[in-house]
Amino acid sequence: MDQFKGKVAIVTGGASGMGRTVCEELGKVGALVTVADINADGAKEVAKSIDDNGGQTRAEQLNVAQAEEVKRVIEGAYSEHGRLDYIFNFAGILIVGEAFDMDLEDWSHIFDVNLKGVAYGTAIAYPIMVKQGFGHIVNMSSYQGLIPAGAATAYSATKHGVIGLSTSLRSEAVQLGVKVSVVCPGFINTPLFQTAETLKADREEVFSGIPFKLMDAKDAAKTILKGVERNQKIIIFPFYARLFWYLYRINPILASPLVGGLIKNFRAV
Repeated sequence: MDQFKGKVAIVTGGASGMGRTVCEELGKVGALVTVADINADGAKEVAKSIDDNGGQTRAEQLNVAQAEEVKRVIEGAYSEHGRLDYIFNFAGILIVGEAFDMDLEDWSHIFDVNLKGVAYGTAIAYPIMVKQGFGHIVNMSSYQGLIPAGAATAYSATKHGVIGLSTSLRSEAVQLGVKVSVVCPGFINTPLFQTAETLKADREEVFSGIPFKLMDAKDAAKTILKGVERNQKIIIFPFYARLFWYLYRINPILASPLVGGLIKNFRAV
């Protein structure tokens, strides 16, 4: 992963989960990493750990739902280093439950973080990258942004939106020297499952029914960075996620056991 050495990267959601492991992998290969997260202490902890192992970081508190905060962090990194090579818009939340149990605050919150947060990061970083003639925007979606996801309708909607944003911008940006990739993982072993909000159901029971083995977060981070190195449009993994996406594209009925099974399992909790 030599292409990341000495490059300037911002990672939102960097204090935990996939954001943290990507920060750590970037730090190992010599990138200059801004660890940005709404959890300021967590961001500092991750940054210190990377620095103690020879990396170069800065920690920033960031609520991605606030456009001015996103602008401050991105423009601050660009001002400090004179360039911006990568932005990983990875901050996200999960709310699991029946759509009729979600109130307007739930809908607003998940859209603010998962979709608007990605849009703000993209919209503010993109002109900088166009001006300098290079850069790579990497947005976090999910394989549930490629197929429907019962019991996670709002989450799936935001992830579908991130894919549309990313693939559309990629076609627009390619002739301007800017790359855009979107990450669509399956089930990864991260704290997201411990922090997810579950509506009218026990969290532990809900997630104990996941039909696939959770992928190790460090392995997932390495897969993501390899995909970024290759400039993949859609970085989807592991195998079952690619398989269900393939089946859904051929004929949505072929993926119906998974799609229907999610809400069936939730209602059985």
